[in-house]
Amino acid sequence: MKFQTLELAGVYLIEPERVEDERGYFVRTWCRDEFQRNIGDIAFVQSSQSFNRRAGTLRGLHFQAAPHGEAKLVRCSRGAIYDVIVDIRPDSPSYGCWLGRELSEENGQALFIPDGFAHGFQTLDEGSEVCYQISTNYRPEAARGIRWNDRTLNIRWPLPVSLMSARDRDWPDLATARAA
Repeated sequence: MKFQTLELAGVYLIEPERVEDERGYFVRTWCRDEFQRNIGDIAFVQSSQSFNRRAGTLRGLHFQAAPHGEAKLVRCSRGAIYDVIVDIRPDSPSYGCWLGRELSEENGQALFIPDGFAHGFQTLDEGSEVCYQISTNYRPEAARGIRWNDRTLNIRWPLPVSLMSARDRDWPDLATARAA
């Protein structure tokens, strides 16, 4: 596994090393020892998956309020997504900054997102499937979000939004979410 540091502190793009032959390929998507050497001791307690029928579907931007903050390892196992994270750590020099990366079945890459970031994605293909490993159990009372089209963030989503939940559409902007 190759760990590439990205421009926001604590965020890594992880590229698996594929072993290919006539049958296809084999790849490790998680290795505790590799993570300990490169990132630190991460204990994932939950694994989740989302299936998205339509290209242009947008999910997010989600996070959990303290003390239930969560680190995530996100990869796309089928199709392709544009994965976006926003730094919401109040004391961070990159507070309010975002980055986006394409994760796909083809590139096999994963994004490690530490606690203190909001996360969302837009599907680029029909039938995209996203797998998450999460460091904290889901707590409905701690669920929060930031509006996907917050003008202060100016996230450049690659496609027009074709589908989104009412809840995601109604999240507050970053300034309001921070004040809450």
